[in-house]
Amino acid sequence: MSKEVKILIVEDDENLRFLVAHRLKAEGYTVLEANDGEAGERMIIADQPDIVLLDWMMPGKQGAEVCESVRKQGFENLVIMMTAKAQDVDKIDAYNFGASDYITKPFNMDVLVAMLESKVKFIVNKDTAEIHRFGNMEHHPNIHTLFRDGKKIELTILENRILLYFLRNPGKVINRDELMLVVWGYNSDVNTRTLDMHIVRLRKKIELNPDNPQLLQTVRGVGYRFNAG
Repeated sequence: MSKEVKILIVEDDENLRFLVAHRLKAEGYTVLEANDGEAGERMIIADQPDIVLLDWMMPGKQGAEVCESVRKQGFENLVIMMTAKAQDVDKIDAYNFGASDYITKPFNMDVLVAMLESKVKFIVNKDTAEIHRFGNMEHHPNIHTLFRDGKKIELTILENRILLYFLRNPGKVINRDELMLVVWGYNSDVNTRTLDMHIVRLRKKIELNPDNPQLLQTVRGVGYRFNAG
């Protein structure tokens, strides 16, 4: 079955690029490849892939620069950064250059495929990028941006992941362990205090009164629930 989803891999490591391309083709994706940032940027603009897998560290133009540049040129599809280590995620947040998500290397191909599958569900049968509306807000997860009364609010990649999961599961009580797995991944040693800290930051961006949250509510002893209203 062809998913009719076009994925561009921008990666200077030839072996890794070959392995990822081979697996994604086997999964039924249309795969394009570029071996450096300049070529990658040209292909993103020319071919408008549904998903870009973009290496963070490359000779010449780095992933961050490529992503920032194509966003300025109006590209709004998914850009997933491939980073060498988890610590880089903090840098990705700090740069705020418009990556949709990230995966850390070395990654298991099954994990990559599962991640793409969860995103592809929202690409297939939809002509437009995924957008969620709630209250006076619009969430554009691909460019990790929130619009409140039309005003732009930047989200970090982790805040984006948290909010997106709640918006895809409105009204459902989500326990902390489930949320940590979704946000930080399979082998993470993150603790609940870190999660709670991110929730507090997210509330400051979405709640009228963060001390008395109406949208993102704590379910005592269990986790959280999102009231989309």
